[in-house]
Amino acid sequence: MKDATMRTLVRLLIVPVAAVLAVLVAGAPGARAATDVSEIARALRESPVYVDPAAQDILAKSDAEALANKIEDADEPVFVAVLPADYPTQDLFQNLRTETGVTGLYGIRLGDRFDARADSSVLSRQGVRNLVTSVQGAGDAKAQLNDFVDSALRNTGGSAPNSWSDGSSGVPVGGLITVGALAAAGGAGVYAVSRRNRRRREEEQRSALEKLRVVVDEDITAFGEELDRLDFHPGEPGADDAMRADYAHALDAYERSKSFMAAARKPEDVRAVTQAVEDGRFALASLAARREGRPLPERRPPCFFDPRHGPSVADVVWTPPGGAEREVPVCAADRTRLADGLDPVIREVDTDYGRRPYWDAGPAYGPWAGGYFGGGLLPGLLVGTMLGGMMAGPAYGAGYGDFGGYEGGDVSGADFDGGDFGGGFGGGDFGGGGDFGGGF
Repeated sequence: MKDATMRTLVRLLIVPVAAVLAVLVAGAPGARAATDVSEIARALRESPVYVDPAAQDILAKSDAEALANKIEDADEPVFVAVLPADYPTQDLFQNLRTETGVTGLYGIRLGDRFDARADSSVLSRQGVRNLVTSVQGAGDAKAQLNDFVDSALRNTGGSAPNSWSDGSSGVPVGGLITVGALAAAGGAGVYAVSRRNRRRREEEQRSALEKLRVVVDEDITAFGEELDRLDFHPGEPGADDAMRADYAHALDAYERSKSFMAAARKPEDVRAVTQAVEDGRFALASLAARREGRPLPERRPPCFFDPRHGPSVADVVWTPPGGAEREVPVCAADRTRLADGLDPVIREVDTDYGRRPYWDAGPAYGPWAGGYFGGGLLPGLLVGTMLGGMMAGPAYGAGYGDFGGYEGGDVSGADFDGGDFGGGFGGGDFGGGGDFGGGF
């Protein structure tokens, strides 16, 4: 029996008891009390798609199953709930996220309306806005939710929660034997799907890390050469404790960068490497200032064009070919080049399309750049570039582009940013004003 068919059979049996009882007790639809958010959350921990008993006319069971299978096969933390039009909306997203306790992207079809929220580490707030806007005119619930899921699966990172494949809470006592038999028959298939998805993700990470390894090794080597060229001896005349501390700090940063890179297993691990290199280069700049009797340098990000140039000395206006004007931090040499009307010396890396500036080389370079510049600074620097486009639009989510080493589907309980899930349903303000650009 195929994996999708087996999951469907298992899911039909794993129905929260409270949801079933609610239908039996409530009787007529008009008298039915709204399903508690905790019951919806419990269902979503077991399956990515929940259709409320009072909303089965919105999305057919077979369509919901197909949607759930699509999400599970993709192994992404995407949740979909279909609720009746009169379901209470106050704090709906925030309460659902709290009760579910799993980081991810949450979409809710409420009658004929649709809205979504996400942990910002999974998909940026702007990315969610763009995603919701893109599906507003998709048609009926089936078409809209499939469009939403298709786009979400392309643009979110991380992996699905383990409870989708191994959870069993909410199973009716009378069905345990049947569920056990089905699990025995289909467990191998479910495990195979999970293992295949895990292998695929691990292979993608290995491939991206190998691309990064070349660039990072160049950075570490260049930093080591700077240390070798440094004409400083801790016991030389005029050396003081502050100079020796700077020197020791730089040496320590060099050793840490090598250790971090040796231990790296996925692209996100590279951020710690470039953070260490950046820290070491600033220590060398401080040492040089002390030895030359100059004021200590301001702690600034490295040169945007190539972090190997060392700490920046100023912010200058720069316009990339075909891009928008922006301010970027630059080293003294590149500041002079730009002032003379020349091109800066730009760090290029190998891509499938030849040598390209690192900001146009793909999402795998996100953690590398994030270690140098920090995620908060990068969006403004990268406007109009490949990485910048991923961060500003729905294509930017977690995975390699988030600079934070996060993977979705993690169980975080109530520990999340409430601002990501705030605002009224359909308002799209995420607690901070604004809208989706064409709300309900």
